[in-house]
Amino acid sequence: MLDVSVVVSGILILLYHLGKFYSPYFWQDVVAFFRIVKFGYKCHRCVYRKPPITLLDLFLAKVQKHPEKPLVLFGDETYSYRDIDRRSSQLARVLRDHVGLEEGETVAVFLKNVPAYLWVWMGLEKIGSAMACINYNIRAKSLLHALSSCKAKVLLTTPDFKAAIEDVLPTLKNEGVQVFFLSEDSPTEGVEALLGQIQSSSAEPLPISFRANITAESTSLYIFTSGTTGLPKAAILSQRKMLIASNLSGHLGARPKDIVYIPLPLYHSVALLVGVGGCLEAGSTCVLRPKFSVSEFWNDCRRYRVSLILYVGEMMRYLCNVKKTDSDRDHCVRMAIGNGMRADVWKEFLHRFGPVQIYEIYGATEGNVGFFNTTGKVGAVGRSHFLYKKLAKYEIIKYDVDKDEPVRGKNGHCIPVTPGETGLFVSKITGLAPFYGYAGDRQKSEKKILRDVFTKGDCYFNSGDLLMEDQEGFLYFKDRVGDTFRWKGENVATTEVENILAPLRFIQEVNVYGVPVPGHEGKTGMAAICLKKGHSFDGQKLYAHAKDLLPAYAIPRFVRIQDTLEITGTFKQIKSQLVKEGFDPAVISDPLFFLDDSEECYMPLTPQIFSTIAERKLKL
Repeated sequence: MLDVSVVVSGILILLYHLGKFYSPYFWQDVVAFFRIVKFGYKCHRCVYRKPPITLLDLFLAKVQKHPEKPLVLFGDETYSYRDIDRRSSQLARVLRDHVGLEEGETVAVFLKNVPAYLWVWMGLEKIGSAMACINYNIRAKSLLHALSSCKAKVLLTTPDFKAAIEDVLPTLKNEGVQVFFLSEDSPTEGVEALLGQIQSSSAEPLPISFRANITAESTSLYIFTSGTTGLPKAAILSQRKMLIASNLSGHLGARPKDIVYIPLPLYHSVALLVGVGGCLEAGSTCVLRPKFSVSEFWNDCRRYRVSLILYVGEMMRYLCNVKKTDSDRDHCVRMAIGNGMRADVWKEFLHRFGPVQIYEIYGATEGNVGFFNTTGKVGAVGRSHFLYKKLAKYEIIKYDVDKDEPVRGKNGHCIPVTPGETGLFVSKITGLAPFYGYAGDRQKSEKKILRDVFTKGDCYFNSGDLLMEDQEGFLYFKDRVGDTFRWKGENVATTEVENILAPLRFIQEVNVYGVPVPGHEGKTGMAAICLKKGHSFDGQKLYAHAKDLLPAYAIPRFVRIQDTLEITGTFKQIKSQLVKEGFDPAVISDPLFFLDDSEECYMPLTPQIFSTIAERKLKL
C-alpha cells in the first residue's frame, strides 16, 4: 500500500514542475503575491487602528529600543535616534508655542540634504502638521506657486537661500506666510533665526493629544512633481501612503543593520520615503550626502560601510562612465533601490561593480499602483501577472502620441495593447488604490483621471507614462507623454521653461521639448524659437537669462531657429515631429545652436560638433 505522504509529496513535486514548465516564473509570482498580501495587511492593520500606528510611532519605538544607535551620518557628524527624537520635540514645541502653528496646518521646508530635514519631519508629525517638501532649485514664481498651492503657513529654510527668499519675501508677508531660518543668526531683515530657541526648548516627549485628530487619510506630506501646467504640483501623501512607501525597502529585503546611502535630494519621494522612511521603519542608519558626487560616491560607500544605495538611472550611468580602478569592487553594497536605469547601464554596473541586487521600482509619487522588479530581470520595472491584477487593477492602453490622447474604439472605450506593444499605463482608482490628487486647483487632479475607460463610470489614474509588457509579463518603461520629459533624474515641464524664456526681447514664440542624446538617460531640453522681426538670435543673452532663472537640468541644451512654429487646430504647439528630427544638422536645415558651457553662450551646432556628441566625446 502506498504511503500517503509519499503520494502527497509526489503530487506537490509534479505541481511544482508543471508550474515551472508552463510559466518559468509561476512560483516566483505566487510567493511575490503572498508577500504583497502580507505587506499590505501589515500596513492596513497599522494605520486603521484607533489611534493609528504611523511612521512616527514606528520611529519612537526604535528610539526606545536603541536610543544611541546612529540614525544619520553626515560628513563627520553622527546623530543617534535619541538625538533626532529630542531635537524634533524641541522644534515641535517652538512651532506650537512661539510660532502659533496648529494641528493640520502646513509647514514648507526649503532645505538641502541636512540632518535638520529629519528632525523637522518628525517634529511636524508630533504636532499633526503636514510637511511640504519644496525643490530648492525653484525660484520666484514657481516658489510662490508651490507655497500657495499647499497653503503653507510657515517656511523653514537656511541662510544658504538668502537671495531666493528675499526675492519673494514681500509677497510671502502679504500672504501671511511666516519665514524662519534654521540658524543662530539671520542675515535678512524680517526673517527670524529659530535655531537658538529650538536648542533652549524642552526636549521632553510631547503628549499624543497634540496629534489627536490624525487618521489614516490625514495629509502627512506634499511632494512636488512637475506637470504639464508648467508649475509645480503638490502631490498629497496620506499617512497610509507614507507608511506603505516607507515599508517598501523592508519588503524588498532591507535589514536593521543596513547602512543606507542617500545622495538624492530629500524633496524626492525615493530619497525621503524609501530612503529615510525605510530607515525609520526598519531601525537602520542612513548616510546623507548634500549632493551626489561621482568622484566621492564609492569613497563614501567604503568610509561608512554602506550596504544599500538609492539611485536614479542617470546617477548609475555617471558611475559607469568614470575611469575603471582596481578598487571598483572594494565595497559592501549588496542592494540598490531606485528607478530609471537603462538596460545597458544595468549590465555594465553589475559587470564592473559586482553582484549587487538591483531592485528597479516604478510608480508616480501621486500614483495609486506601483511595481518593483524582484526577479533581477535587466531593464524591467516590474512584472505583470494575474495574481497581482487581483489586487491592483491596471492596464496598458493604446495611445496616440501625436494627438496626445488615448485611442478609443467605436464604443468609446479604451483599447488594451497586445504584448510587446507600447501604450499608456493606467490604474483603476478604488478604495484599496485611491488617488489623492494634488493640493490647490482641483482641475489639476481631474486632468490625471481617465473616465469611462472600459465601462461607463469607471475611473483610472493616468500615469502619463508609456510602458510595454513583453510576452513573459515583464514591464518596461518607454517614455513620458505630453509636455514633460526627464533629464538628470528630474522631471522638466516644458511649459514652465517656455514661460521663462518667452519674455526675452528677441523671442516671438518658443516651443520647448525633450530630445534623446546618445549615451544619456531620458531626454535633454531643446527649444525651437521663432524670432521677432528685426531681431537676431543672441546666444549669450539666452544663456545668462536661462542660467539665472532655471535649474541647470531644465536649461535647454539645443536651440533651433524657425520661421514659424507649427500648431494644431486648437492652438497647441506640435512637438512630436520636432522630437523625431532631434538636433542633427544633416536632417535639419534650420539654424541650430548648442549650449557651450565653457563659452557661456549658445554656439552654432556644426556637423563636427554633432559627431562629437553622437560619439559621446562631448559631455552634456
